[in-house]
Amino acid sequence: MLQIRRSDARGYADHGWLKSHHSFSFAEYFDPAWMGWGNLRVINEDRIAPGTGFGTHGHRDMEIISYVLQGNLAHKDSMGNVKGIPPGDVQRMSAGTGVRHSEFNHAPNATTHFLQIWIEPDVTGIEPGYEQKSFAETEKRGQLRLVASPDGAQGSVTVHADASMYAGLFNGNETAELAIRPDRKAYVHLVRGALDVNGQRLRAGDAAVLAEESVIRISGGEDAEVLVFDLAA
Repeated sequence: MLQIRRSDARGYADHGWLKSHHSFSFAEYFDPAWMGWGNLRVINEDRIAPGTGFGTHGHRDMEIISYVLQGNLAHKDSMGNVKGIPPGDVQRMSAGTGVRHSEFNHAPNATTHFLQIWIEPDVTGIEPGYEQKSFAETEKRGQLRLVASPDGAQGSVTVHADASMYAGLFNGNETAELAIRPDRKAYVHLVRGALDVNGQRLRAGDAAVLAEESVIRISGGEDAEVLVFDLAA
């Protein structure tokens, strides 16, 4: 089963300083058909206006990944981490028993564009944790680079969840395949550009939702950046 979720079918919120597209039900956007997919609970595509951001707020028992597309995301949390997250970095925060943090765009004239991703953890009540790693474009060019996994394989960040996340850049005749066990779910989110997923054309913001499939085939990229999730069913 492969279903296409088009960009304009997502939820949308405009708070002035923040413009956000919601792939799944979030905040004021509620759609019982889109509460998540497997253990993937949130993909918010956020654009933060210059000089603004999310004030200090709390999370618990969630694996949260930030993937910056443009600009820089300034992160500060109750664990003592003060970090800037640029494009190419993947940040993982395990909320566990509870963490408070803020996210800000300090640039005076540039928007920060990023994806906020939540994955439901395998275990609750763990000690909060933080990890951030950089992945060069050459590692993602024409292939799916593992960037988050349960065991930190291949230098990926470690998530406390039965889920893996891959990032890839595709253009022209570059292709890739990823084997998926048919008893699992997969989700392909096109960040930018255009490409084919198992023969179906996606454009920026679109997603392919897969179940009972054995392989994901990526081809036909036009300056495409894509995230692929291998998920517990």
